[in-house]
Amino acid sequence: MRASPAGKLRYLLLCCCLAACGEPETIRIGFVADLSDPGSDFGIGIRNSVILAVEEQNAAGGIGGRRLELIIRDDGQDPEQARIAAQELIALKPEVVIGPATSAMARVIVPLMNAAHLPLVSPTVAADEFRGIDDYFLRLSRSSSEAGENQAQVLYQLGARHVGIAYDRSNLAYSESWLHAFATHFTRLGGQITGQEAFASAQRPAFAPVIDALRAANPDTLVFISNSIDTARLSQQARRRGLNVRLSTTEWASSGESMIELGGSAMDGLIFAHTNNRKDLQLPYQAFLAAYEARFHGSSGYSTVAYDTAKVVIAALEKRRPGEDMKTALLKYGPYRGLQHELRFDAQGDAAQIVYFSQIRDGVPEQLP
Repeated sequence: MRASPAGKLRYLLLCCCLAACGEPETIRIGFVADLSDPGSDFGIGIRNSVILAVEEQNAAGGIGGRRLELIIRDDGQDPEQARIAAQELIALKPEVVIGPATSAMARVIVPLMNAAHLPLVSPTVAADEFRGIDDYFLRLSRSSSEAGENQAQVLYQLGARHVGIAYDRSNLAYSESWLHAFATHFTRLGGQITGQEAFASAQRPAFAPVIDALRAANPDTLVFISNSIDTARLSQQARRRGLNVRLSTTEWASSGESMIELGGSAMDGLIFAHTNNRKDLQLPYQAFLAAYEARFHGSSGYSTVAYDTAKVVIAALEKRRPGEDMKTALLKYGPYRGLQHELRFDAQGDAAQIVYFSQIRDGVPEQLP
C-alpha cells in the first residue's frame, strides 16, 4: 500500500529529527607524514604523539561535545604519493592538517594546501625556504640554518676541528641549508670541512663507500644529516672500519633510544640534537612519557614537539569564534602552553624552538650541560 503525501512528509520529518538527535558531527583534523619509507620511524613517532593528544581530548569530552576525528595519510617520503595524500585530505575538508614530517615532502604538499586555503601545521619541517612567508603553512621547528649553526658551535666547543659530513639528498630541502649553515659557521670558528658525501636514503644505499670516502681525509668528527636508521647504519660502518672519531647527527635523528636499538655499541659517543629536555622531572612531561609508553610500548623520542603541535591545534579549535578561520585562530590565540615551553607563532607562522644536545655513553643517552 502506498503512503499518502502527508505520510511521506511525516516520515521525512521523523528521519530529520532522528538525525538531529544523533551523534554531533565530528571535528576533522588531517594528518600526513611518512609512515612506510625505510626511515618512517620519524613520521610514525610524530603520528603516535598526535594520536595520543587526540585520544586524550576525546576522553575529556572532545570540543564542545564534538569528538575529534583524525584522518591519517601516508606520504611515503615520495613526491607522487605525497601529492595524492594531500589531495585526498583536501577533498575530505578537515579544519586543519598536521604535517608533513620532512621538508622534501613540504615542497610538494604546501603549494596544494595554500591553493586550497587549508592550514597546515608541521612540528618538524625546518628548511629555510618556508620561513618568513605569510601563507597557510605554520611551523613549530627552528630553521635548518639555525640548527646547523648551533650544532657547529657545540661541536667546536667539544673539540671538533676537522669534520666530514654525510648528508641525505632525499631530503635536500633540509639537508642542503643545514649543511651550508654548519660549514659556514664551523669554518668561521676555525674548523675545517674535510669532505662531503651525499647519499639517497630512498634508494637504500650502501654506506661503506660513503664512510671510506670521508675517512680518506682523516676527520676527527663525522656528522650525519640523516634519519635515525641511516645514522645508525653510518655509525656502524664507521666503527667497522676502525674509525675512533667523534660522531654526531641532527634532530632529524633525535631519538637516542631508537638509534641505540638499531646501532648498538657503534652509537657510543654519538652526539645528537633533540627538542625535549630529557632532565625535566615536571609532571606534564613525565605524564606524557608514561602515557606514550603505555599506549605505544616504546620510547617517545622526538615526539614531544608533535604532541605539542596537536595540543596547539586543539587549543585553537577550542578558542576560535564562530566564523573565524583556523589560520587566524592559530595565529591569534597564542602563546600556547607546551609540555616544557611556551609556544607562539609570529605573523608569518614561524616559531622559535629550544634545542638540547645529548651524548650516548655506554648505551645510555646523557644530556649535555
